[in-house]
Amino acid sequence: MEAPKIISRTNDISCLMKLKTMGNRIHYYFILFSIVIFGCKETEVTPQKSADLPLSEHLTLGNPSGATDNITDINNYLLLKPQYALSYSRDRGIPNWVSWHVSPDWLGSADRQDDFRADMSLPSGWYKVSATSYTGSGFDRGHNLPSADRTKTVEDNSSTFLMTNMIPQAPNHNRQTWASLEDYTRDLVRVGMEAYVIMGSYGVGGTGSNGPTNTIDNGRVTVPRNIWKVVVVLPQGENDITRINESTRVIAVNTPNINTVNTDWGGYRTTVDEIEQATGYDLLSALPEQLQRVLEAKVDNGPTR
Repeated sequence: MEAPKIISRTNDISCLMKLKTMGNRIHYYFILFSIVIFGCKETEVTPQKSADLPLSEHLTLGNPSGATDNITDINNYLLLKPQYALSYSRDRGIPNWVSWHVSPDWLGSADRQDDFRADMSLPSGWYKVSATSYTGSGFDRGHNLPSADRTKTVEDNSSTFLMTNMIPQAPNHNRQTWASLEDYTRDLVRVGMEAYVIMGSYGVGGTGSNGPTNTIDNGRVTVPRNIWKVVVVLPQGENDITRINESTRVIAVNTPNINTVNTDWGGYRTTVDEIEQATGYDLLSALPEQLQRVLEAKVDNGPTR
């Protein structure tokens, strides 16, 4: 596809200087008005829709809910970031799921940015959850894609602090159970593996440090009942999708969003099939159906640290 021509303000200025040499003052102001409104250019830039963009590496395993970037798809809206992909629910104010790749290419020494902020890429008119929306709620601003999975550059790390990557997460769940699973995944990458991760949540009502709650931010953000994750683990290499086989390790975890959650994430292991039944998603849809049937029926029994 031919790259669109970028509108140059330098060209606008050049056009304007030529106009200033004209003696007809009325003509000059008429054309100046036209430049301001229409620009002095050859081609308007049309933003690319996600369907026109190259397939994101973060959707290598598929698009679990068939999310689209059509603004009428208000509760299954696809956002493609360079660092991750997600399905967003406008009415719940949280992502349905977030999908990403973890490999040495994404890990480095960039500091944690802590720049929580609204995601201004959401459609105009949608409520945008802010950095303070969770204040006093008894729930953490829980990352789906963890900050520590994106440390190659400051920009990569900063991207994880968009509020479209957050859910209201019980503090002990976030800081203990989930942190342990996140650390374990990165440990695998550091010893020669790579991982494709999909995390999501469903249901209504969790228990934070202030007790049980269904919503926060004046009802605009739903507190999910369950938080789940699927991790597909591979030796580092190329052509990843073709290297997944019946022996590939798949870790599926489904947990309650409560502050009394067990700190050992291994005790919450389940099957991909069970998570699909609870959510209605097709989590490994890019794989051949027979391979899906085998992998999705297994409960992981590997080490947890």
